[in-house]
Amino acid sequence: MSVLEIRNLHVSVETDTDGPREILRGVDLTVRKGETHAIMGPNGSGKSTLSYSIAGHPKYTVTEGTVTLDGEDVLSMSVDARARAGIFLAMQYPVEVPGVSVSNFLRSSATAVRGEAPKLRLWVKEVKEAMAGLEMDPAFAERSVNEGFSGGEKKRHEILQMALLAPKIAILDETDSGLDVDALRIVSGGIEAVRAKGETGILLITHYTRILRYVKPEFVHVMAGGRIVDAGGPELAAKLEESGYDRYVKATDVIAQPAAVS
Repeated sequence: MSVLEIRNLHVSVETDTDGPREILRGVDLTVRKGETHAIMGPNGSGKSTLSYSIAGHPKYTVTEGTVTLDGEDVLSMSVDARARAGIFLAMQYPVEVPGVSVSNFLRSSATAVRGEAPKLRLWVKEVKEAMAGLEMDPAFAERSVNEGFSGGEKKRHEILQMALLAPKIAILDETDSGLDVDALRIVSGGIEAVRAKGETGILLITHYTRILRYVKPEFVHVMAGGRIVDAGGPELAAKLEESGYDRYVKATDVIAQPAAVS
């Protein structure tokens, strides 16, 4: 069974004015094959930093702790090696790649991850079925990656990649941001289709509970002040809907205050 294990993860980011600033302050988390975990929390709590650190973004420096996938040291791998090992990141702000068509991008990605080029006839069928499930026009495949895409199209394209690459662990960084009701329903349906196969562990990062009405996690974690400060089942998300994050933010603010000197 595929397992992503994060232990005592500390991560810093270089700022323009103040040098390195610690964002993650000891994160512990385990995500197993077939499980869906939601990470919720206010802005600035470290959710996106966690996702980019796992994926290997060069802006973020791991100063302490470990990340392993099936016992292998993820932090020692290059970004492309992490993808080939089975880690997938759906970005909050997907970048444009002018001049590279969606169809070429997807097949090149699948070739890199699978270790061989998919047989063309089977691949075309696979892509058409995945696009139909996300209500995407087949002509979409000939457009340049994310160039001129709406917010909903960008997020659907991210989920299309996840469906075709079938990763061991999928990290979805605020996939619901900027989506209207219809796009949220379609994107959530694509996530659920991958989830139903039971082969992928999903780490769903979000501020809000609205996507959790469609994608039902088994585990909900609250992040504040660079740590996971609470955990539970779906009932925790319902509680957050009512009470928000204030009590967690206030608690972490108290912890962050220096002790008084007598």
